[in-house]
Amino acid sequence: MDHFPPLIKISEDIYQLVVRYPFGMFEMNSFLFKGENGFTIVDTGSESKESIELWEKTVSSGMKIEKLVLTHAHPDHIGLAGWFQETHHVPVFISSLGYKEINNRRKNERPNWIHSFLKSHGSPEIHPNLGNSEAAAFEFEPDGLFENQQSIMLGNETYETIWTPGHSFDHFCFYNQNQQVMLTGDHVLAGLSPIVALWSEKDENPIKDNYASLEKLKAYSTKLALPGHGELIYDLNDRIEEMIKSHTFRLHQILDFVGESEKTSWQVCQEIYGALGFPKFFAPLMATIARLVYLEKSGEVQSEMKNGKWHYKSIKL
Repeated sequence: MDHFPPLIKISEDIYQLVVRYPFGMFEMNSFLFKGENGFTIVDTGSESKESIELWEKTVSSGMKIEKLVLTHAHPDHIGLAGWFQETHHVPVFISSLGYKEINNRRKNERPNWIHSFLKSHGSPEIHPNLGNSEAAAFEFEPDGLFENQQSIMLGNETYETIWTPGHSFDHFCFYNQNQQVMLTGDHVLAGLSPIVALWSEKDENPIKDNYASLEKLKAYSTKLALPGHGELIYDLNDRIEEMIKSHTFRLHQILDFVGESEKTSWQVCQEIYGALGFPKFFAPLMATIARLVYLEKSGEVQSEMKNGKWHYKSIKL
């Protein structure tokens, strides 16, 4: 049986399912790889009624599922991992780094850290339940773990696991040399640059990590890239170059806005993105902070804590 509505057929053995949910990016690409033992699914979408109904419609069409593989431990990618295990007895695989992230998120310390972190960067008050609504996504135990530069079967094809920290420290891409196909998850998207931020006190310089990870992918000859959101990518290296230029533009823009006066990350964020209310300011502010951290570690700005808030100014060279 080759037809499984509402799947989109990309090649003889690769299918796409656009999973929708009522928040965040509002939709995510799951990719399904057909094999002798059934389909391997990469990423699930969020734990929402809308997403579950779509998957139930897909699975009930007669599909056999071999396993689920996850690119990184963000709720919109792993939200239905536990549901697949419990409802359809599907084994779930994630990287050992992703499993560490799941365990860290179960401790539920992140919301408190995010609140104090943003406050120290000048942020106005944010919703007290930020992050708590995502807790259910992490309540599952993976059936297997993988490491960097290992082989993993997606359907009948062998893919290389490639650690690509940046968007998240535990992020992995998957590459098949035979078909020259790269699953980029949230590392490379077609229409926008994924948010790169400090998500916990353990993150040090995600912008630097992201630059290195983008350069790493350029070494792989790729005819088709399968991103976690948006359109498919047929010119991966060109898109990577565009993203690098975009990051560099934002860094120069931030340097210009900071100047020699002392400004908080929130002040810089407002100057670049305008006056935004919660939750719209969350992603731009997190990205602005990460860029200022990168610039400081590169020796281009310096920070000083004043009245409980970090203030940045450019360093004259």
